[in-house]
Amino acid sequence: MRTDAGAAGGTGTEAGAKTGTEADAEVPRARTPSRGARPRAMVLDEVWRELDGVGPLSGPQGGPLSRTVKLLLDPLVIRPVLHPQCAGPLVTAEGAALLAALIHASADALRATAAWFTLLKQVRRGLRITEGNPQDLYFQLCFELAATQGPPAPATGGRTAEEALRETHGSAQGRTTRALREYLTDPAHTTALASALDTAWAARTIEPAPGVRPDEGREGGTPVEIRTVLDACPAGRSAGTRDSGSRDSGSRDSGGRWSGAGGGAALARLVADHAGTTAGRALWGARREPEPAPSARELGLTRHPVPVRPGLGGGSASTSALGLPFDRTVHERVFTVLQTSSDRAGLAPVPELIRREIARSCAPWALTDESLRVAATVGVQLALGLRPLGEQPGADGGTGAHRAINSRWRREAYVLQARRLAVDLGADASDTSGASGPGGVAVAEPLARIARELRTPWRAYLRRLWVRLHGRDVRDAPMTGVEELWNVLDGVARSVILDHRGRVRHALSARPAASEGTAS
Repeated sequence: MRTDAGAAGGTGTEAGAKTGTEADAEVPRARTPSRGARPRAMVLDEVWRELDGVGPLSGPQGGPLSRTVKLLLDPLVIRPVLHPQCAGPLVTAEGAALLAALIHASADALRATAAWFTLLKQVRRGLRITEGNPQDLYFQLCFELAATQGPPAPATGGRTAEEALRETHGSAQGRTTRALREYLTDPAHTTALASALDTAWAARTIEPAPGVRPDEGREGGTPVEIRTVLDACPAGRSAGTRDSGSRDSGSRDSGGRWSGAGGGAALARLVADHAGTTAGRALWGARREPEPAPSARELGLTRHPVPVRPGLGGGSASTSALGLPFDRTVHERVFTVLQTSSDRAGLAPVPELIRREIARSCAPWALTDESLRVAATVGVQLALGLRPLGEQPGADGGTGAHRAINSRWRREAYVLQARRLAVDLGADASDTSGASGPGGVAVAEPLARIARELRTPWRAYLRRLWVRLHGRDVRDAPMTGVEELWNVLDGVARSVILDHRGRVRHALSARPAASEGTAS
């Protein structure tokens, strides 16, 4: 029994749900600022405390857990996409009233959700299930049960909860993180796996592939065909070129690939010429181009000067403590796939997942499918032209895709807000007169960190892009055309924007509370 409602309002986390203890952070409280708008987190906190019977979904201080907001309130109750007045770090009086009305209208469902969650945890303990975080696994399941059955019935609730748990965990069919860890640490397997990893890493070809001329056909430092692909991205066209005659004239063949002229043909040529493989091999060290390209470390894919042999792993793994993409162990790479998969039955068995990941981790871009390697290569050219702060005049990357994403990013209120507040609060923090307390410093650092990331946006962008491409590679889902490629590239940009927006909201909500705590 599952629900995909979380996808409607979630942010698309590439690393999956966080693991760890069941306890979750409570949404930070904040006091009303002097201006008319109020922090959304404060409104949520106030409204939530007016409800009774929702203790299992609340933190120690009575406010909603952050997972309650992320998995229940935002995607299933408030639905900010449909109610934009309730979105953003600050809400107007009208937005606050609507937010309160939506939550109170779902009060019975939330109380029933809390009751189901308590019951599922009890049955979970009885069944000796330890896999996964209960909040991540059951919050939306409990809301579904609440919506379809109401609160658990004394006579049948336990049986319903057991069936739901067995369905949720039984669908994995042995593809669990515990099975992964046990296989990797089993002495009967570790020697052979380590040897296979050594062999695959030593067999890499660092030289560019024969017949591929990466320095040919360049325009402004970007291969002409990549520019053609980025210009052909459907949503990347300017308003003046979105008529029917300006669309890519290519058509899909029987296999679903774009086979005509324009961007589809350019993408097909890149795949046929193994341009993705060439670019991936270049990240290993040897680059034979007139101008040096960014290294894997400069792109934010590794902390080493060049990628090093990945480790096998086998100890603990957590999606909240993962390394950069090329630095992750085989264990971490398979772990994230299992954690983020909604249907593990569609995956290969754990031993086969491990063997495939060993080969994949030693391949160019740490991907095996050429269309996905090309997608990563195109993504690099897109990412390097992103300028959310607009600090360089005319730095729009020169393609329709660049213009579309840069324009959307620059319209985000937090982009200007984060930069302005980071500067203001940084000045306050350096004031030695004692006029600014430690509360300002506490907020200045998160905002300054976001401002720094906005100056090098390609790093966060490429990390998320690699995670998505890796997931597709594991599931044998190649890139079938320009439209699908743009859906991925644009989706990653939206994910980065939403992540920054949430972090700014958190910092702004904490700012008044920190100041008040200092004053008291």
